[in-house]
Amino acid sequence: MLQNTLADENHDATPSRAKSSNPIAVSTYSYWRYRDDSKLTILECIDLADKAGFDGVEILHVQMEDTSNAMLQQIKQRAFKYGLDLCGFSTHQSFVNPDADKRQENVDHTIKCIELAYAMGIPTIRVNTGRWGTSGSFDELMANKGIEPNLEGYTDDQGFDWVYEGLEKCLPTAEKCGVVLGLENHWGLGRTAKGVLRCINHINSPWLRATLDTGNFLENQYQQYTELAPEAVFVQAKTYFGGGTWYTLDIDYDRVAKTLRDVDYRGYISLEFEGEEKHEIAIPKSLAMLRKAFA
Repeated sequence: MLQNTLADENHDATPSRAKSSNPIAVSTYSYWRYRDDSKLTILECIDLADKAGFDGVEILHVQMEDTSNAMLQQIKQRAFKYGLDLCGFSTHQSFVNPDADKRQENVDHTIKCIELAYAMGIPTIRVNTGRWGTSGSFDELMANKGIEPNLEGYTDDQGFDWVYEGLEKCLPTAEKCGVVLGLENHWGLGRTAKGVLRCINHINSPWLRATLDTGNFLENQYQQYTELAPEAVFVQAKTYFGGGTWYTLDIDYDRVAKTLRDVDYRGYISLEFEGEEKHEIAIPKSLAMLRKAFA
Protein backbone atom coordinates (compact mmCIF):
# COMPACT_ATOMS: atom_id res chain seq x y z
CA MET A 1 0.00 0.00 0.00
CA LEU A 2 2.86 2.39 0.90
CA GLN A 3 4.55 1.67 -2.44
CA ASN A 4 1.35 2.45 -4.33
CA THR A 5 0.91 5.68 -2.39
CA LEU A 6 4.46 6.77 -3.15
CA ALA A 7 4.01 5.88 -6.81
CA ASP A 8 0.84 7.97 -6.99
CA GLU A 9 2.58 10.90 -5.34
CA ASN A 10 5.52 10.65 -7.72
CA HIS A 11 3.16 10.47 -10.70
CA ASP A 12 1.27 13.54 -9.51
CA ALA A 13 4.53 15.42 -9.04
CA THR A 14 5.82 14.64 -12.53
CA PRO A 15 5.73 17.79 -14.65
CA SER A 16 3.87 17.68 -17.93
CA ARG A 17 5.87 17.57 -21.14
CA ALA A 18 7.58 20.90 -21.57
CA LYS A 19 6.06 23.11 -24.20
CA SER A 20 8.28 23.46 -27.23
CA SER A 21 8.16 25.49 -30.41
CA ASN A 22 5.93 24.35 -33.24
CA PRO A 23 7.78 22.49 -36.00
CA ILE A 24 7.81 24.39 -39.29
CA ALA A 25 7.21 22.73 -42.65
CA VAL A 26 6.98 24.01 -46.19
CA SER A 27 4.38 23.11 -48.77
CA THR A 28 5.76 22.08 -52.14
CA TYR A 29 3.24 24.63 -53.47
CA SER A 30 5.55 27.36 -52.15
CA TYR A 31 8.13 26.49 -54.78
CA TRP A 32 5.64 26.27 -57.64
CA ARG A 33 2.63 28.55 -56.98
CA TYR A 34 0.95 27.30 -60.20
CA ARG A 35 3.43 29.19 -62.34
CA ASP A 36 3.92 27.92 -65.86
CA ASP A 37 7.71 28.07 -65.73
CA SER A 38 8.49 26.88 -62.21
CA LYS A 39 6.90 23.49 -61.55
CA LEU A 40 9.40 21.44 -59.57
CA THR A 41 9.21 17.76 -58.77
CA ILE A 42 8.38 16.65 -55.24
CA LEU A 43 11.91 15.28 -54.83
CA GLU A 44 13.40 18.63 -55.88
CA CYS A 45 11.18 20.40 -53.35
CA ILE A 46 12.30 18.03 -50.58
CA ASP A 47 15.93 18.80 -51.46
CA LEU A 48 15.21 22.55 -51.25
CA ALA A 49 13.32 22.15 -47.97
CA ASP A 50 16.33 20.40 -46.46
CA LYS A 51 18.75 23.10 -47.61
CA ALA A 52 16.48 25.83 -46.21
CA GLY A 53 16.30 24.18 -42.77
CA PHE A 54 12.64 23.15 -42.49
CA ASP A 55 11.44 20.37 -40.19
CA GLY A 56 8.96 18.85 -42.61
CA VAL A 57 7.32 18.94 -46.03
CA GLU A 58 3.68 19.16 -47.05
CA ILE A 59 3.04 17.66 -50.48
CA LEU A 60 0.58 19.22 -52.93
CA HIS A 61 -1.14 16.33 -54.69
CA VAL A 62 -1.71 18.07 -58.03
CA GLN A 63 2.01 18.80 -58.20
CA MET A 64 2.81 15.09 -58.34
CA GLU A 65 3.53 13.78 -61.83
CA ASP A 66 4.08 10.18 -60.69
CA THR A 67 1.97 8.48 -58.01
CA SER A 68 3.28 4.96 -58.55
CA ASN A 69 4.20 3.07 -55.41
CA ALA A 70 7.85 3.16 -56.48
CA MET A 71 7.78 6.96 -56.51
CA LEU A 72 5.85 7.18 -53.22
CA GLN A 73 8.53 5.09 -51.53
CA GLN A 74 11.29 7.15 -53.14
CA ILE A 75 9.68 10.33 -51.78
CA LYS A 76 9.44 8.79 -48.31
CA GLN A 77 13.06 7.60 -48.48
CA ARG A 78 14.33 11.04 -49.59
CA ALA A 79 12.60 12.78 -46.69
CA PHE A 80 13.87 10.16 -44.24
CA LYS A 81 17.41 10.66 -45.52
CA TYR A 82 17.24 14.34 -44.52
CA GLY A 83 15.38 13.77 -41.25
CA LEU A 84 12.31 15.57 -42.60
CA ASP A 85 8.74 14.62 -41.73
CA LEU A 86 6.23 14.20 -44.51
CA CYS A 87 3.59 15.89 -42.41
CA GLY A 88 0.72 16.84 -44.72
CA PHE A 89 -0.88 16.06 -48.08
CA SER A 90 -2.88 18.83 -49.72
CA THR A 91 -5.67 17.46 -51.92
CA HIS A 92 -8.59 18.86 -53.90
CA GLN A 93 -12.17 17.64 -54.10
CA SER A 94 -15.69 19.06 -54.29
CA PHE A 95 -18.82 17.45 -52.92
CA VAL A 96 -21.01 20.45 -53.82
CA ASN A 97 -22.67 19.03 -56.89
CA PRO A 98 -26.27 17.92 -57.52
CA ASP A 99 -25.00 15.02 -59.65
CA ALA A 100 -24.60 11.97 -57.37
CA ASP A 101 -22.18 10.33 -59.81
CA LYS A 102 -19.92 13.40 -59.74
CA ARG A 103 -19.97 13.40 -55.95
CA GLN A 104 -19.03 9.73 -55.91
CA GLU A 105 -16.11 10.45 -58.25
CA ASN A 106 -14.84 12.91 -55.65
CA VAL A 107 -15.33 10.36 -52.88
CA ASP A 108 -13.32 7.81 -54.86
CA HIS A 109 -10.62 10.39 -55.54
CA THR A 110 -10.40 11.33 -51.85
CA ILE A 111 -10.16 7.69 -50.77
CA LYS A 112 -7.31 7.24 -53.25
CA CYS A 113 -5.57 10.27 -51.76
CA ILE A 114 -5.94 8.83 -48.26
CA GLU A 115 -4.25 5.67 -49.48
CA LEU A 116 -1.44 7.67 -51.12
CA ALA A 117 -0.87 9.52 -47.83
CA TYR A 118 -0.81 6.22 -45.96
CA ALA A 119 1.78 4.81 -48.37
CA MET A 120 4.02 7.82 -47.70
CA GLY A 121 3.46 7.75 -43.94
CA ILE A 122 1.61 11.09 -43.93
CA PRO A 123 -0.82 11.43 -40.98
CA THR A 124 -3.24 14.03 -42.34
CA ILE A 125 -4.65 15.26 -45.65
CA ARG A 126 -6.24 18.59 -46.47
CA VAL A 127 -9.79 18.21 -47.80
CA ASN A 128 -12.29 20.76 -49.09
CA THR A 129 -16.06 21.08 -49.03
CA GLY A 130 -16.04 22.27 -52.62
CA ARG A 131 -17.94 25.18 -54.13
CA TRP A 132 -20.84 25.86 -56.47
CA GLY A 133 -18.56 26.54 -59.45
CA THR A 134 -20.62 29.46 -60.73
CA SER A 135 -17.61 31.77 -61.02
CA GLY A 136 -16.22 32.09 -64.50
CA SER A 137 -12.67 31.45 -63.26
CA PHE A 138 -10.63 31.24 -60.07
CA ASP A 139 -9.42 34.79 -60.75
CA GLU A 140 -13.06 35.93 -60.76
CA LEU A 141 -13.69 34.05 -57.52
CA MET A 142 -10.74 35.79 -55.89
CA ALA A 143 -11.88 39.17 -57.18
CA ASN A 144 -15.18 38.51 -55.38
CA LYS A 145 -13.38 37.50 -52.14
CA GLY A 146 -14.31 33.86 -52.55
CA ILE A 147 -18.04 34.54 -52.69
CA GLU A 148 -20.12 33.13 -55.52
CA PRO A 149 -23.85 32.57 -56.14
CA ASN A 150 -25.44 29.16 -55.62
CA LEU A 151 -26.44 27.02 -58.55
CA GLU A 152 -29.93 28.06 -59.54
CA GLY A 153 -32.54 26.06 -57.67
CA TYR A 154 -30.24 24.76 -54.92
CA THR A 155 -29.61 25.91 -51.35
CA ASP A 156 -26.63 25.88 -49.01
CA ASP A 157 -28.44 23.36 -46.81
CA GLN A 158 -28.58 20.94 -49.74
CA GLY A 159 -24.91 21.60 -50.44
CA PHE A 160 -23.94 20.86 -46.84
CA ASP A 161 -25.90 17.61 -46.95
CA TRP A 162 -23.85 16.54 -49.98
CA VAL A 163 -20.64 17.44 -48.13
CA TYR A 164 -21.67 15.42 -45.07
CA GLU A 165 -22.48 12.45 -47.27
CA GLY A 166 -19.19 12.66 -49.17
CA LEU A 167 -16.97 13.02 -46.14
CA GLU A 168 -18.77 10.27 -44.23
CA LYS A 169 -18.07 7.87 -47.10
CA CYS A 170 -14.35 8.65 -46.78
CA LEU A 171 -14.09 8.20 -43.02
CA PRO A 172 -13.86 4.38 -42.89
CA THR A 173 -10.76 4.49 -45.10
CA ALA A 174 -9.32 7.38 -43.08
CA GLU A 175 -9.73 5.40 -39.87
CA LYS A 176 -8.35 2.21 -41.41
CA CYS A 177 -5.26 4.07 -42.66
CA GLY A 178 -4.85 6.30 -39.61
CA VAL A 179 -5.06 9.47 -41.73
CA VAL A 180 -6.96 12.42 -40.28
CA LEU A 181 -9.03 14.48 -42.73
CA GLY A 182 -8.34 18.17 -42.13
CA LEU A 183 -11.24 20.18 -43.58
CA GLU A 184 -9.81 23.52 -44.73
CA ASN A 185 -11.34 26.97 -44.86
CA HIS A 186 -10.88 26.85 -48.63
CA TRP A 187 -13.67 28.78 -50.37
CA GLY A 188 -17.09 27.37 -51.17
CA LEU A 189 -19.13 26.14 -48.22
CA GLY A 190 -15.91 26.03 -46.18
CA ARG A 191 -15.08 29.69 -46.80
CA THR A 192 -15.76 30.59 -43.16
CA ALA A 193 -14.93 29.02 -39.82
CA LYS A 194 -18.66 28.63 -39.28
CA GLY A 195 -19.00 26.55 -42.45
CA VAL A 196 -16.05 24.28 -41.58
CA LEU A 197 -17.28 23.82 -38.00
CA ARG A 198 -20.79 23.04 -39.22
CA CYS A 199 -19.39 20.01 -41.06
CA ILE A 200 -17.09 18.90 -38.24
CA ASN A 201 -19.81 19.17 -35.60
CA HIS A 202 -22.44 17.44 -37.72
CA ILE A 203 -20.23 14.48 -38.63
CA ASN A 204 -18.65 14.29 -35.14
CA SER A 205 -15.72 11.97 -35.89
CA PRO A 206 -12.16 12.11 -34.52
CA TRP A 207 -11.02 11.40 -38.09
CA LEU A 208 -12.44 14.71 -39.35
CA ARG A 209 -10.90 17.85 -37.92
CA ALA A 210 -9.69 21.16 -39.42
CA THR A 211 -6.81 22.44 -41.49
CA LEU A 212 -6.54 26.15 -40.66
CA ASP A 213 -5.27 28.28 -43.55
CA THR A 214 -4.27 31.74 -42.31
CA GLY A 215 -4.65 33.24 -45.79
CA ASN A 216 -8.21 32.18 -46.59
CA PHE A 217 -10.21 34.34 -44.20
CA LEU A 218 -10.76 37.65 -45.97
CA GLU A 219 -12.79 39.28 -43.21
CA ASN A 220 -12.72 39.10 -39.40
CA GLN A 221 -9.65 36.92 -39.76
CA TYR A 222 -8.47 36.88 -36.12
CA GLN A 223 -11.94 36.10 -34.82
CA GLN A 224 -12.19 33.23 -37.31
CA TYR A 225 -8.72 31.94 -36.39
CA THR A 226 -9.92 31.80 -32.79
CA GLU A 227 -13.10 29.94 -33.73
CA LEU A 228 -11.34 27.30 -35.82
CA ALA A 229 -8.14 26.85 -33.78
CA PRO A 230 -9.56 24.34 -31.25
CA GLU A 231 -10.29 21.87 -34.08
CA ALA A 232 -7.03 22.36 -35.99
CA VAL A 233 -4.76 19.39 -36.64
CA PHE A 234 -2.69 21.26 -39.24
CA VAL A 235 -1.99 24.92 -39.93
CA GLN A 236 -0.99 26.46 -43.26
CA ALA A 237 0.71 29.84 -42.93
CA LYS A 238 0.57 32.17 -45.94
CA THR A 239 3.23 34.80 -46.69
CA TYR A 240 3.19 37.30 -49.55
CA PHE A 241 6.66 38.77 -50.04
CA GLY A 242 6.74 40.77 -53.26
CA GLY A 243 2.95 41.13 -53.22
CA GLY A 244 0.37 38.37 -53.35
CA THR A 245 -0.60 36.47 -56.46
CA TRP A 246 -4.31 37.28 -55.96
CA TYR A 247 -4.28 39.47 -52.84
CA THR A 248 -2.05 40.34 -49.90
CA LEU A 249 -3.09 39.91 -46.28
CA ASP A 250 -1.36 41.59 -43.37
CA ILE A 251 -1.05 38.67 -40.94
CA ASP A 252 0.33 39.22 -37.43
CA TYR A 253 1.96 35.84 -36.80
CA ASP A 254 2.80 36.67 -33.19
CA ARG A 255 -0.94 37.05 -32.65
CA VAL A 256 -1.70 33.86 -34.59
CA ALA A 257 0.87 31.96 -32.52
CA LYS A 258 -0.75 33.13 -29.29
CA THR A 259 -4.17 32.03 -30.53
CA LEU A 260 -2.79 28.56 -31.23
CA ARG A 261 -0.88 28.37 -27.94
CA ASP A 262 -4.09 29.24 -26.10
CA VAL A 263 -5.65 26.00 -27.39
CA ASP A 264 -2.42 24.00 -26.87
CA TYR A 265 -1.84 23.44 -30.58
CA ARG A 266 1.53 21.70 -30.84
CA GLY A 267 1.44 20.57 -34.46
CA TYR A 268 3.00 21.70 -37.69
CA ILE A 269 2.96 25.17 -39.19
CA SER A 270 3.30 24.70 -42.95
CA LEU A 271 4.49 27.63 -45.04
CA GLU A 272 2.49 28.41 -48.17
CA PHE A 273 4.41 31.20 -49.86
CA GLU A 274 2.07 32.96 -52.29
CA GLY A 275 3.94 36.08 -53.33
CA GLU A 276 5.69 37.43 -56.40
CA GLU A 277 9.21 37.49 -54.97
CA LYS A 278 11.59 34.71 -56.02
CA HIS A 279 11.21 31.72 -53.73
CA GLU A 280 14.98 31.58 -53.20
CA ILE A 281 14.67 34.89 -51.32
CA ALA A 282 11.16 34.79 -49.91
CA ILE A 283 11.10 31.30 -48.44
CA PRO A 284 14.12 31.76 -46.12
CA LYS A 285 12.63 35.08 -44.94
CA SER A 286 9.31 33.38 -44.32
CA LEU A 287 10.94 30.57 -42.37
CA ALA A 288 12.83 33.02 -40.14
CA MET A 289 9.62 34.93 -39.42
CA LEU A 290 7.67 31.78 -38.56
CA ARG A 291 10.48 30.40 -36.39
CA LYS A 292 10.45 33.61 -34.36
CA ALA A 293 6.67 33.76 -34.01
CA PHE A 294 6.17 30.11 -33.09
CA ALA A 295 9.22 29.69 -30.84
